[in-house]
Amino acid sequence: MRCPRDGVLLVDKPTGPTSHDIVREARARLGLRRVGHAGTLDPFASGLLLLCLGSSTRISQYLSAMDKSYLATARLGVSTSTHDVDGDVVDDSPRWRDLDERTVRHALKAFQGPILQVPPRYSAKKVRGTAAHRRSRQGETVKLEPVPVEVYEMGEVRCSLPFVTFAVRCSSGTYIRALARDLGKALGTGAHLTMLRRTAVGSMSVRDAAPAGELREELSRPAHLSAARALAHLPAVCVGEEDAARLARGQAIEPTLEPVPEADPVVALERGALVAIGVGRGGVLRPRKVFR
Repeated sequence: MRCPRDGVLLVDKPTGPTSHDIVREARARLGLRRVGHAGTLDPFASGLLLLCLGSSTRISQYLSAMDKSYLATARLGVSTSTHDVDGDVVDDSPRWRDLDERTVRHALKAFQGPILQVPPRYSAKKVRGTAAHRRSRQGETVKLEPVPVEVYEMGEVRCSLPFVTFAVRCSSGTYIRALARDLGKALGTGAHLTMLRRTAVGSMSVRDAAPAGELREELSRPAHLSAARALAHLPAVCVGEEDAARLARGQAIEPTLEPVPEADPVVALERGALVAIGVGRGGVLRPRKVFR
């Protein structure tokens, strides 16, 4: 299929460029003005980046909130200012030599579940309206408060000390760089990430993604999702033509085809196509965003 003009495009971002670089390249390659992404990847990271095209830029907030899966490698014994390979070395410890694989695995498992995590000071986290990394690079001392995140699953772990490779599935807002930092602290060695690859966002996999440099070429069908399919993780209600028209005018409805889920948000579909996203309460769907 040819590159689409709407919907969500699954792209395999390489290491090096920023997420915005990929957006800018997609705009040029696809000839589209409206292109955005749903969830930033650091320049040194690779993997799945969701590009929202055309009117689908308006659904990015519902995609960025989904859980994420990563494959990461941490280097024990060396701490950097950014907690990854792009930062300056701030500490170097030989204490990793006293560790064994069992100890490392146990330390990693301790992060599974709900945790409080302090975001990296070199991150997009806002401090008084400005990204923390901007304040840090201006020489300002940045203090970030811990935020609740959740590590749903700490998967396969491979140790070739001082390197530790692990798979993780976590809530949106979790910094894997911060996990590496905190793993180093727990082990008394310090640590930083040397590799990070996002393998999935919700049920969407990097295996289906198109390489970032091939957006003008033929794409496999799994690389492009309609807006409705990309939002399949949300509660939905099917509506008829008349109800769809009322939603398009911003009017609340009581659907005739099926009851409205008691949820926020709720996706409204007409014959499989996205009509609106709204709030379902007491059998009534009140549109928040309309797509017709």
